Amino acid sequence: MSSHALIELLASFVVLTGLAVPLGEWGARLLADEARPTTPERWLYRLAGVDPASDLTWRAYAAALLVFNLAGTLLVYGLERAQAWLPLNPAHLPGVEPGVALNTAVSFATNTNWQAYAGETTMSLFTQMAALTTQNFVSAATGVGVLLAVIRGLTRVSAKGVGNFWVDLTRSTLLLLPLAALWTVLLVAQGVPQTLAAKVEVAQVANATPQVLAVGPVASQVAIKQLGTNGGGFYNANSAHPLENPTPASNTLEWLAILLLPAALCFTFGRLVQDRRQGWLLYAAMLCILLPLTLLGLWAELRGVPALAALGVDGSLGHLEGKEARFGVVSSVLWSTATTAASNGSVNAMHDSFTPLAGLGPMWLMQLGEVIFGGVGSGLYGLLLHVIVAVFISGLMVGRTPEYLGKKIEAREMKMASLAILLPSAAVLVGTAVSSVVTDGPAALGNPGAHGFSELLYAFSSTANNNGSAFGGLTVNGPFFTLSTAVCMLIGRYWVIIPVLAIAGSLAAKRRIPTSAGTLPTHTPLFLGLLVATMILIGALTFVPALALGPIIEHLQLMGGAS
Repeated sequence: MSSHALIELLASFVVLTGLAVPLGEWGARLLADEARPTTPERWLYRLAGVDPASDLTWRAYAAALLVFNLAGTLLVYGLERAQAWLPLNPAHLPGVEPGVALNTAVSFATNTNWQAYAGETTMSLFTQMAALTTQNFVSAATGVGVLLAVIRGLTRVSAKGVGNFWVDLTRSTLLLLPLAALWTVLLVAQGVPQTLAAKVEVAQVANATPQVLAVGPVASQVAIKQLGTNGGGFYNANSAHPLENPTPASNTLEWLAILLLPAALCFTFGRLVQDRRQGWLLYAAMLCILLPLTLLGLWAELRGVPALAALGVDGSLGHLEGKEARFGVVSSVLWSTATTAASNGSVNAMHDSFTPLAGLGPMWLMQLGEVIFGGVGSGLYGLLLHVIVAVFISGLMVGRTPEYLGKKIEAREMKMASLAILLPSAAVLVGTAVSSVVTDGPAALGNPGAHGFSELLYAFSSTANNNGSAFGGLTVNGPFFTLSTAVCMLIGRYWVIIPVLAIAGSLAAKRRIPTSAGTLPTHTPLFLGLLVATMILIGALTFVPALALGPIIEHLQLMGGAS
């Protein structure tokens, strides 16, 4: 592997860490229960009729969350269907077809942003702004709210409530707004369009007929799609499109935005539980899995394809199929693992064209359950589920009642954690199995054999774990896939959130156990190794058989010279 690749990898994560630590501290001050409401907050609470001092049980918190998300889903669906009669539709686009509209509404409400449509030819400017961009904010804020409820479960003693969903939603949105505004300005400076015009005509060098390019409020949507780990592109080609991601500088800004808040929330967590070491350990656990898989992808892509090398194809720059020349192999691989680790799903290269092992890394990062960085808020509460499992296993090993941050981990917490970890995994495997045998599944594949199976496995891994990226060779706008992927998105989001909130309520009601000589420290390298091993073991036992039928066997075929 070239020194250039290693330097870019190291520099990227050094800059990420340098930005995430102070942002996490600022987030803790903004989101803490004792933080005084700002003037905009107070106005919003009065307008909505919300009492910010009220404290909700976990069931009431979950009910408020579900009602709000259902209302958002219905609103997005209605705006899509009615967009032909709504303003800011200069291209005169018709209403979105019902199946695609439902799939898209569910997708954006669940922070998945799976797109069974081409944005520039399907959605009006009004729909892009009022429906999709709005959901990019509030779906991310919902994830942060659930994380705050879990933190209260760990820090409160003998309490009935886990916080106020409406307050958490408001404060989380106010955290996102200034960051999105800043990133919008930075992206506009790099040439990303931000206009209410629908198109622009560009003169062609060799043709008298001007080329018509679709434009719109692109920069503002790209900013929050990355910062909120949403990932839905204004254009069909997503961040590979030269107007969404025109330069290496914009590529770096967007890559940082993908990982910035999930990383920062680790340090927010440490500050709010009054033990910064816990936040650093969670951040280190994420890096312990992300970095090796990124190195695997770099090695596979820079090595290239032996069959092409045997034909005399120059592979000195790596495997360039499906890559944008302005980014190259290294930046494309760094993006592929970041976007699948962070539940973002935007792409700057076509994953369908990656070598098998470079495609395996992003696929497995999703299958681990949106816990390696993961979505804003949702990634960290997903990782805490694995912490609970790791603590429980360690307690069994030493014959003590498991505990985390002074709270006992008992049967109820383990049952809820097991449900939240296993249900999305079951959705992936069942969805892949069914799609392999129904008529619509194989007919939608762009490739036969092991690679075709990888396309199906990747699609359900992406939707059931609320990622939203796709291999690129699968046609997913038919009835079977619009419905099945929508069901997977709902399972991956709400069938995890409800058990997580149940855990938060259970922990909040418990008393704190004083630290003793028998307490297992959860900030040490020993626990870090145990946590990482737990995540790898769960992911391997669940998905290695399926991966063996896809990218693993495809790699063996490729190395053996099979086409």
